Amino acid sequence: MLSRLQVRNYVLIDSLEIDFPEGLIIITGQTGAGKSILLGALSLIMGSKADSSMLSDGADNCVVEAEFDAVDESMREQLEENDVEWDDGHIIVRRVVNRSGRSRAFVNDSPVPVTLLQEISSNLIDIHSQHQTLMLSDRQFQLSILDHYAGNVELLAECGTLWREHASLKQQLGHLEDRIARLASDKEYNEAQFRQLESASLKEGELAELEEEQKQLANAEEIKGSLCAIEELFTASSSGDRLSIDATLKEADKLLSRIGRFVPAASELSARIDSCRLELDDILSEVEDLNSRTDVSESRLEIVEDRMSLLYGLLKKHGCADESELISLRDRLSEELFDSTRLEEEADALREAIAKAAGKLSDTADLLHARRLEASGAFASCITDSIKEMELPYAVFEVEVLDAPLSASGKDTVQFRFSASGKNPVDVSRCASGGEMSRIMLSLKDMMARFSEMPTMIFDEIDTGVSGSVADKMGSMICQMGNHMQVFAITHLPQVAAKGSAHYLVSKDIDPVTGKAVSSITRLSDKSRVMEVARMLSGSVLTDAAIANAKSLISQG
Repeated sequence: MLSRLQVRNYVLIDSLEIDFPEGLIIITGQTGAGKSILLGALSLIMGSKADSSMLSDGADNCVVEAEFDAVDESMREQLEENDVEWDDGHIIVRRVVNRSGRSRAFVNDSPVPVTLLQEISSNLIDIHSQHQTLMLSDRQFQLSILDHYAGNVELLAECGTLWREHASLKQQLGHLEDRIARLASDKEYNEAQFRQLESASLKEGELAELEEEQKQLANAEEIKGSLCAIEELFTASSSGDRLSIDATLKEADKLLSRIGRFVPAASELSARIDSCRLELDDILSEVEDLNSRTDVSESRLEIVEDRMSLLYGLLKKHGCADESELISLRDRLSEELFDSTRLEEEADALREAIAKAAGKLSDTADLLHARRLEASGAFASCITDSIKEMELPYAVFEVEVLDAPLSASGKDTVQFRFSASGKNPVDVSRCASGGEMSRIMLSLKDMMARFSEMPTMIFDEIDTGVSGSVADKMGSMICQMGNHMQVFAITHLPQVAAKGSAHYLVSKDIDPVTGKAVSSITRLSDKSRVMEVARMLSGSVLTDAAIANAKSLISQG
């Protein structure tokens, strides 16, 4: 139930904090006092769209906070799945709207998306506005009420799950069949692409190796000439007028060793020369090896350049950066060309799964249909009896279950049919007057309250179009609803206002300092309540008769 409401800087409400009891709560006030503003604030808590027009003049933000107690355990899992503390069924919902119109939502101080706020609040409170009788023409609304009465909520949820699973499988099959068809149409082209890549015998890193070899082959004569010159420098000249580097170093080593007996540093130099001679021997060996491996071959150069041209052409043709991307493309084409059997097997498995899902969905829809048919008669009788109690003694209310395309709610649609005279009932949206619509809607809401376990329900002038004894009987029905749930009744009728035990007055005053209109809500004492009901009976001028009548109405309520 809604135990506390706090509002700051919302339209004409500067600051409001008020507690609410259980049972039937009456809210009255003159037209324009701000009752609709109060409902707007509650709608914000329920996830309605926010905008900057909600802020009071000069305010930086507006805040609406509602506190709910004794919340059903069924909501616990939903909250904990979204990292919201359960707090033993105590829930505080808060919505903050800033000047830009952007809003933030919180549940038990944890930030939540507005979509979750809508889901949570839909299980906490139901607001029936004075224009909601238009929903009587909504077939989905009619079906929902019948399902609540028939106890189909879990079965309906199962049907919705099966419907989504079936639709998802069909979508997967559609995508797979599109892919198979696309592969079939592109098969010849893909085969040509694959054969070209497969015949290229691609290897990762090959192009870099070829580029290096091509540079060597293109400059082979210059490379070989340089290597031969280096070998000649390392060895003695053929004319004998120059020693080899090795012989020169040996001679120098010999001379240094000879004087080493007299000059100690000469021995160190001798060792260093010996080390250099060994390093130069190793260098010469590698130069000779390079020279022997350097091949001046025009034919090999042509082969390398042809291979490079092929690889460059493939990279450009397929828009690839390197050989690894070409290899990936080749493998993908191979999978698409040679794995069509696997795709067909997947399609067959999906078709089998779709058939099974369709069977389960059909069975669930059939069960829903049977339960709706079984419940429709008793449901119609209950609504008829309820309407008759509100001075429509000949009224007939019927529920017709009609075939509809299979959907998440089964294979049915519902039509509510009504006749105030008891003859030739037709679609309720085409035959009922405003007062009759109010009585029908109240009877349906009474039914929903009993079977949907909604903890709080708000009626915003559901008694529109009725008066006198009819209003009194509607008030009695609302009062009975308050025996097993919290009910707010916003009304202009004294017969309804006299019911219940908690009465709140919404008023609008002009702030003497700022000159701004400000709305407020206060709980009336017993004496003030009598005066308010008397005002509703007689208008602005209170008479003794009106006061006496008000006392009588309240005592009877």
